[in-house]
Amino acid sequence: MSEPRWLTDAEMQAWLRVLRLVMLLPGSLDRHLRRAAGLTHASYTILAILSDAPERSMRMAELARQSATSQSRLSHVVAALEQRGWVTRSPSPSDGRGLIAALTEEGVRVLERTAPGHVAQVRATVLDPLSPDEIAQLSTLLGKIVDSIEADDVRTTDPDAPATP
Repeated sequence: MSEPRWLTDAEMQAWLRVLRLVMLLPGSLDRHLRRAAGLTHASYTILAILSDAPERSMRMAELARQSATSQSRLSHVVAALEQRGWVTRSPSPSDGRGLIAALTEEGVRVLERTAPGHVAQVRATVLDPLSPDEIAQLSTLLGKIVDSIEADDVRTTDPDAPATP
């Protein structure tokens, strides 16, 4: 068995900052959305994803993938949104097996009222501290990390997926 590739001091500092960001940012955005609109960040994310989808609807499995949420967690959140009249669920007309989540007109209005404050919070928390060049660098770097995670997820769930170096 070979010796682990331990983190250098610089790598450890970067890793600890990533961990801190991952721990702090969701809670910060969630607290702001709860105070401003009575929404959780998970609920807002689902409404936003549906608002960008064709016909403001998509299969629950795809919504789970795009929101990086388990299907059981998504089902719980969508049920709460459905109770508020902001989302509906119906059987897929193409195969009847899957469920389609759709944003209602009331859901659109909630999102329209909430989005400006949420965008202001995202700007103040994440984007305003950075220069335009730093934002471009951040986007590139995070894209590489997300691609690595998604590729690993595919390899983990699909044994026939090609391995990447």
